[in-house]
Amino acid sequence: MRHRMADHVEEAAAPGGTFSPRERAVIAAAALSMLIVQMDWFALDLMLPVIARDFGTTSTNLQWLVSGYMVAIGALMIVGGRTADLHGRRRVIVIGLMVFATLSVVCSAAQNAPWLIAARVVQGVGAALIFPVSVAVVTSYFRDDRQGRAVSTVLAFSSVGTALGPFVGGVFAEHVSWRAVFLLNVPVCLAAALLVLRFVPETRDEQATRHLDLPGAATVALGLSCLMVAVDQGQGWGWVSAPTLAAVAVGIASLVLFVAVERRTPEPLIDLSLFRNVKFDVITLAGSLSNVVYCLIAVLSALYLQQARGLSPFHAGVIFLALSCGVGAASYWAGRLALRWRAERLMACGMLTSGAGLLVLTWVRPLGWYAVVFAVCGVGIGLGWALTNVATQAHVPAERTGAASGLVLTSLVLFGAVSVAVAATVLEVISGSPSTAAADGPAIESVLRGTSVLAFLGAFGLLAVSAPRLRARGGATVSG
Repeated sequence: MRHRMADHVEEAAAPGGTFSPRERAVIAAAALSMLIVQMDWFALDLMLPVIARDFGTTSTNLQWLVSGYMVAIGALMIVGGRTADLHGRRRVIVIGLMVFATLSVVCSAAQNAPWLIAARVVQGVGAALIFPVSVAVVTSYFRDDRQGRAVSTVLAFSSVGTALGPFVGGVFAEHVSWRAVFLLNVPVCLAAALLVLRFVPETRDEQATRHLDLPGAATVALGLSCLMVAVDQGQGWGWVSAPTLAAVAVGIASLVLFVAVERRTPEPLIDLSLFRNVKFDVITLAGSLSNVVYCLIAVLSALYLQQARGLSPFHAGVIFLALSCGVGAASYWAGRLALRWRAERLMACGMLTSGAGLLVLTWVRPLGWYAVVFAVCGVGIGLGWALTNVATQAHVPAERTGAASGLVLTSLVLFGAVSVAVAATVLEVISGSPSTAAADGPAIESVLRGTSVLAFLGAFGLLAVSAPRLRARGGATVSG
């Protein structure tokens, strides 16, 4: 009886273009799912120094809490989306929420760094089931002209999670406990799961093949993890020591095997043939570099503000609101701006802005001005990576937009994961001491200046491919 009444309310609301209570519940379920993944992701940055003190290790050694989590998401995100298409989006997102909540409890109970890192990586598996399916739940439920508004609402909550994450992490780390930040995930995941079970009908893609590219996901995850271990431990082991060379060899062999797997599988994790399109390649690489800038400025600035400048987690979180709000605002407006200007040129402007902002950030000292420049960096970063999917979609055939979107998202996340591992090692090398690197302000500023070079390179690449001559050549390639 209650289900029939809810369905009746839903139908009655449709003519006015508004959302019925049941429809709002569906949107809320997806929005909460996206919010908690994003908030948890960005809350961790400001907790790294606090966790390092508790476990008696260095903050740079804890980079695996960020990079390991991102490798899990990047390697399994497409698999998670296809699993949902095949076995049901409602089922998969609930499983993802339960995995995320359970591993949040395991993270909060961690007694040492390896325990926490391992739990964080498995938590990334849950996030890989939530992240791509949240939007799919909404798009499959709304089949009319309200779909765009529904999806925009879900993505807006994702931006809210991005903005709140560092502040929430700072507040809890200082006034409660870093463990409580993980426990905060549990009630939100439970609320989202209950809304999904109560209001979201099961949907699946009846045309989806039953093939899941698990070998591809496993080989790319193993390859990147081995290379990241080699980079992370190379200084301590010795760059030409047997363990370092073995890790490099296994990593390279795994990535070569990954390419071979992708060429032979009927439904690959990454469609390698897309790389034959130069414009697509450059835009994807530039967007990935923009996300690298985002990851590095978030991790390194958290170390700089707390350990080099001596700010408390709370005060660092307040300053981080400027960066997060800049990113969130730019991400929200990026789609509308792209209706008026070419997406790749907007991306280039954003990357030039973030690159210049990063350089200024390494010289500015008053915290008020630091926050202002932080916000400018956030706007540039938001434009740089938020428009990557829009820009690439314009340069691939319509029947391949899904594969292109999956490749772009995977590239964004995996590049970010590798960059954090590399930056931590570079910081230790520049500082000359792994134990003091996280508090070495000049060394952090040097790494950030190097990061600004990546932003400028991405911007110049985008400006080059948007030139009229190459644009015409790229169009001929796509049509052919």
